[in-house]
Amino acid sequence: MTRTVTGGQAIVDAISAHNVDTVFALPGVQTYPLMDALKKAENSIRVIGPRHEQAAAYMAMGYARATGRPGVFSVVPGPGVLNTGAALCTAVAVNAPLLLLTGEVPSPFLGQGRGHLHEIPDQRATLASFIKWAERIPNATAARPLVDEAFQRMQAGRPGPVALEMCWDTMAQTAPVVDRVAPALSCDAPADPSMIDRAVDLLRDAKRPMIMVGSGAQHAGAEVRALAEMLDAPVTAFRGGRGILPADHPLCVNSVEAYELWRDTDLLIGIGSRCELQAMRWRGMMDASDRLAPPRKLIRIEIEPEELLRLKPDVGIVCDAATGAGVLGDALSREGISKTGNRQRIARAREKGAELVNGVQPQVSYLEVIRQALPRDGILVKDMCQAGYASYFAWPVYEPRTYITSGYQGNLGYAYPTALGAKVGRPDRPVVAILGDGGLMFAAAELSTAAQHGIGVVAIVFNNRAYGNVRRDQITNFSGRTVASDLPGVDYVKLAEANGVKGYLASSPSELAPLLEQAIAADVPALIEVRVDPDEEVSPWPLIVRPDVPYSGD
Repeated sequence: MTRTVTGGQAIVDAISAHNVDTVFALPGVQTYPLMDALKKAENSIRVIGPRHEQAAAYMAMGYARATGRPGVFSVVPGPGVLNTGAALCTAVAVNAPLLLLTGEVPSPFLGQGRGHLHEIPDQRATLASFIKWAERIPNATAARPLVDEAFQRMQAGRPGPVALEMCWDTMAQTAPVVDRVAPALSCDAPADPSMIDRAVDLLRDAKRPMIMVGSGAQHAGAEVRALAEMLDAPVTAFRGGRGILPADHPLCVNSVEAYELWRDTDLLIGIGSRCELQAMRWRGMMDASDRLAPPRKLIRIEIEPEELLRLKPDVGIVCDAATGAGVLGDALSREGISKTGNRQRIARAREKGAELVNGVQPQVSYLEVIRQALPRDGILVKDMCQAGYASYFAWPVYEPRTYITSGYQGNLGYAYPTALGAKVGRPDRPVVAILGDGGLMFAAAELSTAAQHGIGVVAIVFNNRAYGNVRRDQITNFSGRTVASDLPGVDYVKLAEANGVKGYLASSPSELAPLLEQAIAADVPALIEVRVDPDEEVSPWPLIVRPDVPYSGD
């Protein structure tokens, strides 16, 4: 059927065909036709309006991370788009499928440099330089095929963010559009049988393999588990892969426990992972070698061929993580290859790891209280704070998509709006964000957003009146001199209440426990301020960045 609609209406009709149910949007003059079309579609698409453009993008990212579905957001061009840059970079880091819908200067002004409202030089090229794809919709007729292409590009292969822009005038102009069914995603290529055979040969000779999973394997839990149990291999992750194998599975080890096993590990299988632990964290973060040091071997299962050029494996299998792990497991089974004898070794590493982890106080005690309050499928979003860093190894994760971080971008202040998006996407689950006082203030205005839309995130704000990590580093490395790392005292309970959010105050794990249980049960926006002394926080970093451990053999 052919209809005549505005460019804005054509975009909304197109995203509706892809089952979009939420758009996080901050409107402006260049996107009025799009926003009006969203208003007309309010029975099927919910619009969440934040206080800042960066929050719109972070909320869309949280939605995508928690659900696995694309997150969609809209902001004005120029400064609005640039305000979302940190979130778009983070989406690249964590493989989150995001769609940015934005405007542009009126089409006669494109490339003229006249300084029209919100103009920046070549916005599309700027975006394309760091996200997966960016394109301009020339008219309403082209909206449906370009939206379809956007969904294809952001979800196929390694997921990531894409952007569509439309000029101010053409978004308001009408043109004929043809309704059509959204195309299905194309299937990824199968695993190369010769690479599977080579991987089997390596695993036949391996004595103590280890599996490292990343965010690219979030959907591959069954296949990873079967492979691990066949090889009796420990499975570890740093951030994005946590929960793929439940933390209480006997083969699942956190990063501290995995380091205890690394010395006599002779082969690493990376599945949907950059292998950051082994290739960077356990090399002190300054060694850019593109291979594991021999005699250790590396097998990688990756959807993106280019990734195998960054950290070169002995065997590289280019395909989807679930497909690759499943095919490799089947091939090992046909060859009759299985291994035993690692359980006792893993148990010893867990004992040693627990001893080291329990020394990171008071963060670990607070994390234990939070973990006890959250159900297995509850979602934790951690910011760049002391409890957040400790959660890398001290937070048991039982299901994929329940532990959300900013990946290698490590950007301060992302967590609260990201948690709001996660809760919008998964309203059936409790969502807790752990923040420092510094990180909260990056996005404190979004307390108002939570209250306005009834988004029941519980924010736990650890108030040490500092950018704690920076302050510690300055004291340690610069003869006790600090600059710009101490923060003023703020009453965060009053700040929350001023924005319509329920506020609580705690100063110990025992005080936090009942308050958190009450806040989770209420399922309304809440903030719990926890006051801590920065000088009493044990640094988690000696357990995150580790010295190199050469292979010790038998």
